[in-house]
Amino acid sequence: MPQSTNNETRSGVISAIAAYFMWGLAPIYFKLLLAVSPDEIMIHRVIWSSLLLLMIVIMSRKWLAFITIIKQPKILAKLMVTASFLGVNWFIFIWAVNNDHLLDASLGYFINPLFSVALGVVFLGERLRKWQLLAVILAITGVLIQLVSFGSLPIVSLALAGTFGIYGLLRKKLHIDSFIGLLIESLLMLPIAIAYWLFFVSSDTSNMLTNPLSLNMTLFFAGVVTTAPLLCFTAAAKRLTLSTVGFFQYIGPSIMFVLATYHYQEPLVMAKLFTFVFIWLALIIYSADSYRAHRQKRLSLKAGSVV
Repeated sequence: MPQSTNNETRSGVISAIAAYFMWGLAPIYFKLLLAVSPDEIMIHRVIWSSLLLLMIVIMSRKWLAFITIIKQPKILAKLMVTASFLGVNWFIFIWAVNNDHLLDASLGYFINPLFSVALGVVFLGERLRKWQLLAVILAITGVLIQLVSFGSLPIVSLALAGTFGIYGLLRKKLHIDSFIGLLIESLLMLPIAIAYWLFFVSSDTSNMLTNPLSLNMTLFFAGVVTTAPLLCFTAAAKRLTLSTVGFFQYIGPSIMFVLATYHYQEPLVMAKLFTFVFIWLALIIYSADSYRAHRQKRLSLKAGSVV
């Protein structure tokens, strides 16, 4: 393997780890804003993400591609739908972190890959291999354990997994640059965010002119928290296969789990622990099967090239 390929792979791995580490540590940032309501944090996340993404698109010379897309009403309509799911996902995550439901958020992002597999079966006609089917059954069993024990579903977890999974499914069908797509989605949310800020928010922190500089800087960093992991993720996706990137996706919810149980002392009752155990078993089986299938595909391709 050429040295340049090795360097590209190494750079991709570092970028993937950095992306998922930042996503996993994001709750620490949002915990700094406990004095600010989730809806107000959401406003700042939309506004400053839009500004930063606009700068990135301009500096990366993707402005013409951006102009081309916004002139297509059908694509804009589809991005409006994806923006709705993304916005709901952002808000639920902020609410979960600042209302001591970080464990539920962690569970949601553990469930997400398996939920995405189920969406692929239903909407894309994909077929499950037997081990993938077992993984999905284990995940459903884990959720049912919580239903039987508490008499209610883990709504926050399922909402996070569902909104992000559907968002990923819809964006998969749109062949648009990730930064341009996210910029347009943020810009579509921007008028709503500004209108809500001007006419419906009347908290002590809503006027940035009277806020301490430290608070305003923390609010501004909502944009950085959103865009920085995406920068790293995009860099990783360019250098690694998606299946390889997928193996790093459990870093984020794992960090959230550790933060919730050891740092923020959220109670981990036995029923919820059993749910996590079933989800973890499902993910181990799913990941092992995905690795085996990916390895077999590579071997078959090599054999074909030799012949």
